[in-house]
Amino acid sequence: MIWIEICAVLVIWLSVWSLIPRDEWWFRGADFPRLQILAFGIATLVALLFIPAEWTLQREILLLGVIAAVAYQLKMVLPYTPIWKKQVQQVGQDQLNPEQQISLLVANVLTPNDKYHLLLQQIENLKPDVVLTLESDIAWQDALKPIEQDYPYRVAVPLDNLYGMHLYSRLPLNNTEVKFILSDEIPSIHATLQLRSGVQVQLYCLHPKPPSPTEAKDSTLRDAELLIVGDRIKDLDQSCIVMGDLNDVAWSRTTRLFQRISGLLDPRVGRYFMNTFHADYSLLRWSLDHIFHSADFGLVDMKRLPYIGSDHFPVYVVLQTGRIFEQQQQELEQTQADEEEAQQAIQEGIEKAEREEKAVVDELAQPHKAMMATPDKQ
Repeated sequence: MIWIEICAVLVIWLSVWSLIPRDEWWFRGADFPRLQILAFGIATLVALLFIPAEWTLQREILLLGVIAAVAYQLKMVLPYTPIWKKQVQQVGQDQLNPEQQISLLVANVLTPNDKYHLLLQQIENLKPDVVLTLESDIAWQDALKPIEQDYPYRVAVPLDNLYGMHLYSRLPLNNTEVKFILSDEIPSIHATLQLRSGVQVQLYCLHPKPPSPTEAKDSTLRDAELLIVGDRIKDLDQSCIVMGDLNDVAWSRTTRLFQRISGLLDPRVGRYFMNTFHADYSLLRWSLDHIFHSADFGLVDMKRLPYIGSDHFPVYVVLQTGRIFEQQQQELEQTQADEEEAQQAIQEGIEKAEREEKAVVDELAQPHKAMMATPDKQ
């Protein structure tokens, strides 16, 4: 019985821990494994109910705590199951219009991964209109040269710091910009894409740093970057798509706030999780790779693609724009509290970025100061 009680305390603690509004990675990390916590909680709940042992006050309290924890985890993940109302409509067979469609393939390729042929094969089979690679360096840029003849519009940001990205498009790209929103190490690609019908779509490709012991100590810059983009989008009167490895799960506080601020929809809601990371561990997976879009898009197709040698699975989505979808699909409602929370997170991110930049400048200046302070020896 003692082991069941320990499991119950762990389930309750992890659920409460994730509610603490802190940005440090050891708090934000509890956002990720909600499916795993839910499964663990259900197993613990069954054990508490049916194990043949005396019913004590402690057991009853733990049972109530586990029920509350399981209910909370269900509340967070159920929207990404078929029992929930779909946020994005499925485009019917009688509505299909290729001129209004765009197909997108997003792949975090993992910089040291050299199984280039696996991604190339997927691109050849699916022939997406747009391909976005993340963590791609010069080696990946060279390996993807065979597709360049089919993708005349390209934006290349090859980096060896795990944050390089490459955008390939069959459709015209205009006003392309590579921006470093809050860090000189973390690029993002912003562009206007033109569909075959002539519709202009604003495209944002992102890959912020995750909160982890090996990357960023907290989620402040990640959250701020996402919300800065969301804040810009809310004032756009234009079709819009945000895609990339956001290093955050769909059900996190920040991602849901981003949706309410930007007005963008998530085609996974009412369908399935589409967990993309970690490709090597089937029991430890969650959704890190995302495609959000404005309410004028309906969903034609969406799937997680097979293994490409990376720790992420690629994502493939086909969208179709049309006024009928905009009329029938509702954006998430933004409140004044949402606006205030977003602006506070953005300001905290900007201030943190400024402090980090100043610290780097000061560190670079130290050797020069030391040299100036050391008298010349004759």
